Amino acid sequence: MIMAKQQYIIEIPPEVGRRVARRARQEKRKPSDLAVEALHRYMALPKLPEETPTPEELRAIRRGEAAIKRGDYVTLDELRRKEAH
Repeated sequence: MIMAKQQYIIEIPPEVGRRVARRARQEKRKPSDLAVEALHRYMALPKLPEETPTPEELRAIRRGEAAIKRGDYVTLDELRRKEAH
């Protein structure tokens, strides 16, 4: 039995598109076949549980957001540079 297909249009970053095209050529498959396989694999992953933050965690989040607004933070690159010295 042949199943009907649904057509979708998606936008992906150019680098992802190049990787998909390259892999499809290597495997002699259509890019859409790779996308279908990737979606099947993604949908098969277990759903991650959602956590409800505790009141203490919510306060810490608010303090962190306020610090960011004040400019009281360092970037990851800055932190790594400090750690390297």
